[in-house]
Amino acid sequence: MTSTESHNRQYRRRSYLKHCLVGLGATLSATGVAAADDPEAQYDTVVDVVEAGADPEGNESITPVLREHAGDDTLFEFPDGRYYMDEQFRLTGFENVGFVGEDATLVPANYHEFDGPQYRLFRLGTSDNPGRNLRFEGFDVDQAAPDTGIRVISAQVEDGLVVKRVTVRGVHDSGTWGPGLFNITDSDGRGVVDCFRAADGGRHVDETPNEGNMWRGPTGITIDQNHRGTLVFSNCALGGFPDNGLYASGENGRVSVDGGRFWNSGTASIRLSGTSGEIRDAVVVVDENPHDSAGQHPIRLDHGDRFDVEGVTIDVPQPNGDAIRIMNGVDATTISNAEISVGDRPNNGIKIDAGAGQTFVKDVDIEIDGSANAVQILGSDAGEVALQDVRITGDAPGTTMRHAIYCERDGCRFDGLSIEQQGSNERRGLELRGEDYRVADSEFETTHTPLVVNGADDVRIEGCVARSEEDGYSLHIIDDSGAVSLTNNEFPDGVRDDR
Repeated sequence: MTSTESHNRQYRRRSYLKHCLVGLGATLSATGVAAADDPEAQYDTVVDVVEAGADPEGNESITPVLREHAGDDTLFEFPDGRYYMDEQFRLTGFENVGFVGEDATLVPANYHEFDGPQYRLFRLGTSDNPGRNLRFEGFDVDQAAPDTGIRVISAQVEDGLVVKRVTVRGVHDSGTWGPGLFNITDSDGRGVVDCFRAADGGRHVDETPNEGNMWRGPTGITIDQNHRGTLVFSNCALGGFPDNGLYASGENGRVSVDGGRFWNSGTASIRLSGTSGEIRDAVVVVDENPHDSAGQHPIRLDHGDRFDVEGVTIDVPQPNGDAIRIMNGVDATTISNAEISVGDRPNNGIKIDAGAGQTFVKDVDIEIDGSANAVQILGSDAGEVALQDVRITGDAPGTTMRHAIYCERDGCRFDGLSIEQQGSNERRGLELRGEDYRVADSEFETTHTPLVVNGADDVRIEGCVARSEEDGYSLHIIDDSGAVSLTNNEFPDGVRDDR
């Protein structure tokens, strides 16, 4: 199957980007942030920026006009037009402020002509003086001209953040901070970022006028150590950024990714830390390495109490990292109702690091063509890993890694597996190296021996079918293994027991 055919097959099942207006009310309701049908009714003062003196033709900077009229309970309305900015607009400690565009385009000055900090258009709240109740919506940002990449909005609010329909057009090529930073600074606060799009990605800092002053380059969306509350990112789209795509780096707060499309960023296209988080119905693709990144994980979970990954489609025809990487600092993870397709390089489908805690994988399809593990389970006693109704297909050879599933952790369960791995070089199915395993109601069809008990103890295999297509056994028990119990299995190629 070609990569194009694989893309089409997966996208037919799950649309990669829901319409930006469909389901928005439900998302806002879920975050506790109210969306008013009539924004003007929510503010004491409404400022039409053109009537207030802003140039809608893009010739003069509008920042002085915004400063003149800034205040609490104020809505800035931007009629159809192009609005030039050559210095940042900064507002802190505010209460109930909005910026709403109607066919409005923001035009940043280039890196060399920007006055003051060359990092942001809007700095709305800071970590030590955040705002409350911020609305920012309905803007295109024209960064097509050379060296005009800039952070469109830095928003740090206690509660009540609504950001909608912001589209950045053009490559972020200045080498400064990426398009968006969002933090909810109160642990009870909530916010939503809906349809924030920067599809053209960014350049590595070494290819920009800010060369030498930044690590790698911009991240698409940043949530940092000042985040404490709940943030939902709905239907966002981020192209290839040299650092990360969407990156939550702090130890606190909750971050949810609902839908959207993310592709080709360095390190990870979605990278989460925090107290908890969810990734639902997102599409993540790696089919290019525009920044010569050493690794490009579609999804990486760094540290936190619990993460849920549900309904995602991960398509990596040019893999450069594990499709889903669960790092040592994660206490519990659930992956369900997902599709993962990995091309013909030796990168894993799901990698569970040695210190990562309890992990459940349920109703997941993994197509793997490279010589790697579809699921790699490391460590000994960090927590149970359970795979249920996991289907593994593809042409992966056994050249580098023999087995579709490699498990060295104790106390793991495998139920309802379907493994069809008929690639070259003795491709195998499941290898067990720890103790206390149950493998039940599963079917294996592999080039070489489907089931290998390699030094494992207290292994129960029940109701399984295992077939070797070439010169292998259905089950191989290696000489240093312990107790293995077999019940109601179909092993047409026999059992080799070297104990």
